Amino acid sequence: QVQLVESGGGLVQAGDSLRLSCVGSGNIFDADVVAWFRQAPGRMPEFVAGIAWSGDTAYSADSMKGRFTVSKDNAKSAVYLQMDSWTHDDTALYCCALDNMASVSSHNPSVYNIWGQGTQITVSS
Repeated sequence: QVQLVESGGGLVQAGDSLRLSCVGSGNIFDADVVAWFRQAPGRMPEFVAGIAWSGDTAYSADSMKGRFTVSKDNAKSAVYLQMDSWTHDDTALYCCALDNMASVSSHNPSVYNIWGQGTQITVSS
């Protein structure tokens, strides 16, 4: 079974740019979709973006478009989340998730069966 490990989090300044990584170990199949979610303290998980493992189909949540971009490197079994113009409201635990029944726009976290442990982003003003 695939395991996902996120990295790249930490303390960032408001307005900065940062790229998070999600690397999968094990077999990621063409039917799989990898998504990014984030969860702030006391709030429900929020869908950020999703990308199909096969092809170039990707989707960002409407509230994230223009600042958050998802991409992948199949050879490295990696999915990335590039984030620009951080604000304090972006402070959260960022997790990647995978499932072969999801579409790139699947917002419901219960659709995804495999999750990483997450990487924390704290934005300072």
